[in-house]
Amino acid sequence: MPTPTTSLSEPVRPAANPAARVALVLASLGFFLITLDILIVNVALTTIGRELGGSTSGLQWVIDAYTLLFASLLLFAGNLSDRIGAKRAIGWGIGGFLVASVACAVAPTLGALIAARAAQGAAAAIMLPASMALIREAYPDPRERAHALGIWAVGGAVAGAVGPILGGALTTLDWRLVFGINLPVCVVMLVMLTRVGSSPRRPSRFDHAGQVLALLTLAGLVFGLIEGGAVGFGTWYVLTALVVAVLALVGFVVVQARGQHPMMPLDLFRSGGMRIALGVGFAFMVGNFGSVFVLSLYLQQHLGLSPLLAGLVFLPSAAFAIAGNIVSGSLANRFGARVPVVAGLTTMVLGLVVVIVLAPTDSWAAVAVCSILTGAGGSVAMPPATSVVLASVPAERSGTASAVFNTFRQVGGAIAIAVFGAFLADRADFVAGTQLSFVVAGAVILVAAAAATRIRTA
Repeated sequence: MPTPTTSLSEPVRPAANPAARVALVLASLGFFLITLDILIVNVALTTIGRELGGSTSGLQWVIDAYTLLFASLLLFAGNLSDRIGAKRAIGWGIGGFLVASVACAVAPTLGALIAARAAQGAAAAIMLPASMALIREAYPDPRERAHALGIWAVGGAVAGAVGPILGGALTTLDWRLVFGINLPVCVVMLVMLTRVGSSPRRPSRFDHAGQVLALLTLAGLVFGLIEGGAVGFGTWYVLTALVVAVLALVGFVVVQARGQHPMMPLDLFRSGGMRIALGVGFAFMVGNFGSVFVLSLYLQQHLGLSPLLAGLVFLPSAAFAIAGNIVSGSLANRFGARVPVVAGLTTMVLGLVVVIVLAPTDSWAAVAVCSILTGAGGSVAMPPATSVVLASVPAERSGTASAVFNTFRQVGGAIAIAVFGAFLADRADFVAGTQLSFVVAGAVILVAAAAATRIRTA
């Protein structure tokens, strides 16, 4: 990749480096697509269930099949990005995502859709660490990188904001268009990829045992939580899944501590900033993706809104989320990462409190206010948290660190959907389930906000 300098001592600003701009736009589109395909499906779930059949637990799997493979393969994907280069890795991810999206769009049964969603999640896992590594390569200066990460995060913010709206509009026509919309985006990304410079490759060995144990841990945990909410946590196969998850987790930690080539090097956790950022990422996803899942069902199954109207309720949050991501880099450069992270998480909690208090009034306006506060707060908090992750490791480990960070994020989202879905299983007590979900989410975010007060400022 071209070195962004005009001389030996004077760095070029991002605007003067076309290759860096293309890499940033490509990475942002990747993050947009990855986030969109988690959130756009939420508003379509009721219609999918009506057409393809399936219980609440089946619809949860439409979401969590994606997030489960996404989370469990991110560590492998970070290793892959370092090993073959970020450019090639993101190309593989885009191609796989395109094929999986076609399979989702033509799925004849709920089982086929869930399987195709799992394939989508695997492809998304390959894309995400590579997208962050591309930014790390294109913007070596920390201050420029902070702004670049803010722009990159706009991709996720836009997807988070327009996902429910776009999902509602497309579902009104045909829910299969929710997946078909990915195809032109993937094609554009593949064309753009030809203009990105080559990425460095760093030979590394694959941690086979660690990958198997990571998959068993997350699969057992998510399966146990989803099915436990549907059939009871005393059922033998639910208990078996949870026991497998615990044993696999213990085995995973042992392998990572003793293995010569661990996929999650435990020395990454020596940095206090890294540990705090991982907790922030986990909590953010619990509050963000968990709330969209719950509120989408609340609007349609409890208030009886159409998919389009349910999507429009989320519209006011769009501008706030986008603006939050744009200004987050400037806030971090002026005040350090601690202030925007703590302020953003606290704002998310306020949004959740709105629904906890007003859910019994059957108010769609309360949902709109909640989505504004959670969207704006999360968009301010996440870019500086991401900067903390990248600043905690040397450049050659950026792919692995990004994978670890996003694994924690996706595990938070998967667990939130599994747990909150269990709270909502009793349709006769839907409001109480919604409130309980948001009490749990608020508590998790408050703990993360308290920890974030210890982030060191430069």
